[in-house]
Amino acid sequence: MARPQTDIEAGREALIGHVIDLIEERGNSAMTVGEIAARAGMSPANLYRYFDSKEALVEAVAERWFQPKLEIMEEVVASDLPPRRKMFEFYARRFALMKAEWERDPVAFSSYVELGKENFELIRSYVDLGDHYLAMIIGEAMAEGHFAGLSVDEAISLVNQITNVYCNIGAMEMVMPKLTTEKLARIIDAVFDGLSASDRGARAVSGLRAA
Repeated sequence: MARPQTDIEAGREALIGHVIDLIEERGNSAMTVGEIAARAGMSPANLYRYFDSKEALVEAVAERWFQPKLEIMEEVVASDLPPRRKMFEFYARRFALMKAEWERDPVAFSSYVELGKENFELIRSYVDLGDHYLAMIIGEAMAEGHFAGLSVDEAISLVNQITNVYCNIGAMEMVMPKLTTEKLARIIDAVFDGLSASDRGARAVSGLRAA
């Protein structure tokens, strides 16, 4: 049986829900302490019983938004899938979830993008955690002989750049209609089949000068 919530916990959950409603109804401009308190039927001063600052409330909203994405990453990393398939699922399952959110309400999705940009320092830990899980997958791939000559950090940087539009919601939003899991699968195959420290000729072409 679920543990009963305290009044403070219940109040925090209600406030998070009110903030999400305001963002989805009216965008980030509605996310002021006064507006949130009014929606919750309390005074602005009373709101601080539940969160000691607006930033703490934003962080709690971010945690709510990121939680299902974190659960996906944790499930994929803990699975017995081979590294290539694991990397595909690592991106594909989160992308499918975010695309569904975008299709449900593109305006609200855009509001979340702006909220993330405005409060990046509050969500940086989630980005770092994503890199941590990606490093685990890359380490497994390296054990099988992939990404020859690259360090884990170098591989993370390159993979992040290659897959950016499938995990960065700001980049994703701009090209969402063009993104598919079929294209993602080809990208992941290209990463595994070709990504290494080897120079296969791209930098070795002679007679070419910058204008």
